[in-house]
Amino acid sequence: MTKELRANLNATGLFLQEVLLYPQQIGAVLPSSKHLASVMARWLPADPEAFVLELGPGTGAVTQAMLARGLREDRLIAIEMSARLAGLLRERFPRAQIITGNACHLDKLLRRHVRDVESVAAVISSLPLRVFTTEAAKSLAARIRTVLQPGGNWVQYSYHLGVRRHEATARFDLLATHVVWLNLPPARVNVYQKRAAH
Repeated sequence: MTKELRANLNATGLFLQEVLLYPQQIGAVLPSSKHLASVMARWLPADPEAFVLELGPGTGAVTQAMLARGLREDRLIAIEMSARLAGLLRERFPRAQIITGNACHLDKLLRRHVRDVESVAAVISSLPLRVFTTEAAKSLAARIRTVLQPGGNWVQYSYHLGVRRHEATARFDLLATHVVWLNLPPARVNVYQKRAAH
């Protein structure tokens, strides 16, 4: 068994343990597939100096896809609620800034843990937005707007395949939407854009 395969099996095992312990917190049944991760990573900013904020990275499947697509590890900030998964992420991505905490307080967490980063060029989210209350989802969207640069993208996936937008995204433009069938279960990736300042 290769070292990479062993690491992937260990990460998946840890993920499944967290799902059993905290099903509402994790919001997924398995880590994101390479296909889903690749679709999300397509929306990275073109600027190699730009910072990217990942919400709910889990075992790091989407993180790995973003790094493979050219994101510098030291330009990644990730917020993971599970302390065990956050520890795994720190081992896998030692140059990234991994914050253990609730992404619903992302603005406060960034101020507390990250120096000299006032805004990010993209937010890549694996949070289970559709299991949030309406008020919590709207609050999260407002905080994302606060830290996202004008013209920046918020990439959000959901297992809900319908085209009806979540009301929390109303203050963003819908830039693109794509169903990833090669994921278990299939997922829809929506890309929202914060309007550039006029």
